[in-house]
Amino acid sequence: MSEIVMKQKKKKSTQTMEEKLNTLRAGVLGSNDGILTVVGVLFSVAVATPNQFTIFIAGLSDLLACAFSMASGEYASVSTQKDTEESVVRTESRLLKTDYQAELSAVVNHYTDRGVTEATATKIANELMAKKPLETVVNVKYDLTLNHYMNPWYAAFSSLFSAASGGVFPLLAMTLSPVAIQWPATILAVCVSVGITGLLSAKLGNGLVKTAIIRNIIVGIITMIIHYGVGLLLK
Repeated sequence: MSEIVMKQKKKKSTQTMEEKLNTLRAGVLGSNDGILTVVGVLFSVAVATPNQFTIFIAGLSDLLACAFSMASGEYASVSTQKDTEESVVRTESRLLKTDYQAELSAVVNHYTDRGVTEATATKIANELMAKKPLETVVNVKYDLTLNHYMNPWYAAFSSLFSAASGGVFPLLAMTLSPVAIQWPATILAVCVSVGITGLLSAKLGNGLVKTAIIRNIIVGIITMIIHYGVGLLLK
């Protein structure tokens, strides 16, 4: 029985680590979105007009719009998930009062489905339900950890910062570089920054580093070509 408890603790620790990695991956993807979104606008506007102030304002406006858009989307998504999980907890809390036996049976079935004998599963279920009934049923029925919800404001600010920090690379390269080299400087800044996000995403996801970097750079180059063409059409 102690082995079962140890496995549950290990599972909670693994869930916490996975959530942190998911947050980091979301941050990397947010940075990548910021880079590509801002450079797209910069290229379109810079081709259409040589006015540096206009280019800067367009790029800055897009950076802020991208960052706040991602932040609001992340806030809404995490809030919805949190509301759903809290609703599940309320439902299970009510069922523990109105149909305790069914909840106990669900815990027993959870362990018997994993190869534990019914007698042992019943003993484990009774012990767990006597100590932490709500936490137990929420965990075995929905694979959730009680009162362990991601903060939507934290997720929103994380997305806001990651998108803004990514978009600032092409913005600074295009607007602060001497006019004579602003195009190659921006292209280089984009290739380097998306290469870094490719590296980080591969490391966090245990993927192929070289493939991820090359893929991100190719996508960045295609994005710049497309928006350069859009700028020519608007010129």
